[in-house]
Amino acid sequence: MADSDRMKLRLLGEWKETAFPNQDAQFSVPIDKQYKKNEYPTGVFLPYNTRNNILPTVDELREQKVIKSGNFSSIRRAAEAHKQTRKFAQSIIKPGLEFLEFVQKLEAKSKKLISAKGLKSGWGFPTGVSLNECAAHYTPNYGDPVMKFSQNSIVKVDFGVHVDGYIIDSAFSVAFDEKFDPLIQATKEATAEGVKMAGIDQCIDDIGASIEEIISSFEMEVGGKMVPIKPIENLSGHNIEPYRIHAKKSVPLVQTYNHERMHENEIYAIETFATTGSGTVVSAGTCSHYSLNYDMLRHQLPGHSMASARQLLREIHTKFGTLPFCRRWLDDFGMTKHLLPLKALVMANIALDFPPLNDVYGSFTSQTEHTILLHKECKEVLSMSDDY
Repeated sequence: MADSDRMKLRLLGEWKETAFPNQDAQFSVPIDKQYKKNEYPTGVFLPYNTRNNILPTVDELREQKVIKSGNFSSIRRAAEAHKQTRKFAQSIIKPGLEFLEFVQKLEAKSKKLISAKGLKSGWGFPTGVSLNECAAHYTPNYGDPVMKFSQNSIVKVDFGVHVDGYIIDSAFSVAFDEKFDPLIQATKEATAEGVKMAGIDQCIDDIGASIEEIISSFEMEVGGKMVPIKPIENLSGHNIEPYRIHAKKSVPLVQTYNHERMHENEIYAIETFATTGSGTVVSAGTCSHYSLNYDMLRHQLPGHSMASARQLLREIHTKFGTLPFCRRWLDDFGMTKHLLPLKALVMANIALDFPPLNDVYGSFTSQTEHTILLHKECKEVLSMSDDY
């Protein structure tokens, strides 16, 4: 799809021609070749909700070593790779494009841009392309029924990249029909409010209450009737730690009366999901997403376990560590007979499975997500760019 036609993707902003001055038209230049070491672009700095609401200047932030310090360089490199990958991805999306072809092209591009190197840098988790009532955790397995982008559907595109385990987790909704605008706008506004409220010592439950209020204010026409849009109450945002995409804190989409608070230097994925369905999701369909259990420190199988499970565990340790992976990637790495050993790892609680999460059949869901970093002086929206 030509750049001039990109607005066929509903409610995504236009990319500025100057967005990536060091990149070529084919998106073939890796991020670490575009910038000097530790001088990657910053995210969008936003003030905390203080009384005077004054944001430090860029010069002041440099002086305080916020812009150039430690592992912030790694996560900013990952953020730049995510932005450039999704500009490429949005340029190829069109009705009729098969999901498998799309995720393979996106992942090949992100692998190139991030200069993938073992566990040092690469994919943060499998690319989600969750269709209509499926809100999350679907990526094609080889042999799955063919699924495509279409004029009458909405797809949540959710992918991640990392450097040194610092993961950028960001997602957007793809639709071509304006009827989906209220559903997409609900999560765009709710995520923006979550980002706005996030800060040091912020009560996480208050964010959930505000997200619920915003999403619930929208409605959408379905089958000639106006139906209420609801937050998906059993999904949430989350904090992120190195090599751990879902750490211990959750950012709810509804009020939960959990009084946990945010702290300085924490990284959060502020993500919201909206639905025309029941407001809850259940596991349904063939599983594609897996990860090793982060809390199983040694990841050892019992002595009587099958040799193939032991071999698969070694391969997963080497290729992915504790980062999520999918069956398609196992196939691509030559582990084509992985299904039974993978089930054995899940049964032993060494690996975790994450099946697709669906609301009721015939409903529609949307998602918007950003990764933020809580500095002492302000917050940095690492994944924000021209599109969202």
